[in-house]
Amino acid sequence: MVGLIVVSVAILVWGFVVDFKSNDGTPVDVLLRWAYVMLGLALAAIVLVGILMRAVNEPKSLVKLGLVLVGVAAVCFVVYLISPGNEALALTVEQPSRTTLKLVDTLLNLTYICGGLAILSIVCGEIWSAIRK
Repeated sequence: MVGLIVVSVAILVWGFVVDFKSNDGTPVDVLLRWAYVMLGLALAAIVLVGILMRAVNEPKSLVKLGLVLVGVAAVCFVVYLISPGNEALALTVEQPSRTTLKLVDTLLNLTYICGGLAILSIVCGEIWSAIRK
């Protein structure tokens, strides 16, 4: 952990020494990529520590976690299959590839599904809490 902080500070100092606007913003790109790496490592550490703690305290919960992951993967796969991947309308530049369009449609549909489920869970939670009182 300390090593990552030292490397982060070194890259930050390098960015200031080289000047962020020189080389067509290359230092800024490096800093952004390093920030993505740090964020990814932090999220991975949180998830892995959570899974490890859960495995130690309650080993059966790993089976539930596996079933949830399989369910999420299945939903993503089905949404990918039903996403049309139509060409973008009124696009003045070259159309993206068919694969890119299909992935964008998949992510949009997954966003709609997650948003709808979030609203549904809020409504059901409020109804449930009103019934319990």
